[in-house]
Amino acid sequence: MTAATAEQTGTRGTMPPVPEGAVTVTVKVLRYNPETDSEPNWQSFGVPALPTDRVLNLLHYIKWYIDGTMTFRRSCAHGICGSDAMQINGVNRLACKVLVKDLMARKGKQTTITIAPIKGLPVHKDLLVDMEPFMEAFRAVKPFLITYGNEPTRERIQSVADRERFDDTTKCILCACCTTSCPVFWTEGSYFGPAAIVNAHRFIFDSRDEGAQERLDILNDAEGVWRCRTTFNCTDACPRGIQVTKAIQEVKRALLFRR
Repeated sequence: MTAATAEQTGTRGTMPPVPEGAVTVTVKVLRYNPETDSEPNWQSFGVPALPTDRVLNLLHYIKWYIDGTMTFRRSCAHGICGSDAMQINGVNRLACKVLVKDLMARKGKQTTITIAPIKGLPVHKDLLVDMEPFMEAFRAVKPFLITYGNEPTRERIQSVADRERFDDTTKCILCACCTTSCPVFWTEGSYFGPAAIVNAHRFIFDSRDEGAQERLDILNDAEGVWRCRTTFNCTDACPRGIQVTKAIQEVKRALLFRR
């Protein structure tokens, strides 16, 4: 294990700033460089942090001032794009939504924050994972509106009640927190996973859609909804508060009673 501190000269050639009132926390990151490492290894950094900082701020600090080779995804930094999903203290979360104050140790104890890539997907480098297996499952459930016959001459009207039927599952941002928190997905990578089922649910229960049977046939596969073991990991991990397990159960029920 190696260690680095904020007192080191940053990679940009300037001394790193230390915010007034900051305390030093230990950020322990599971790192992996396929060009030099045979397996992942933990590296610790001493980072000055304010209670109001996000974990993403700490990763930015490491990359900008301590070690520019640190690799991770991020974009909007507001919990909308879903790109900065990672394991924070062993739990799948978005780094831009987790506050340092919620991870602080009790008074007098050193705070250590562990960060690792989400599980079940190949790691390219450090916290950067290959999302293609996840996106392949998403595409497989046909996550788009399907209709047949002639195009309508006017808009398709939908009642408030009909819209509410699938409102919860429209919130998915494809961060993969739910899917990569699922033990079945970790051990059996061919499982569609919660996110794909959530996105199928969004269209299966859309009153304007006519492709529900196609999606139900897809999810009736051996690697579909029946692999779910109802552990609720997916619901707990969702940063958008989607009732993922409930959506999966509703798809199961639709399969059982579709005739």
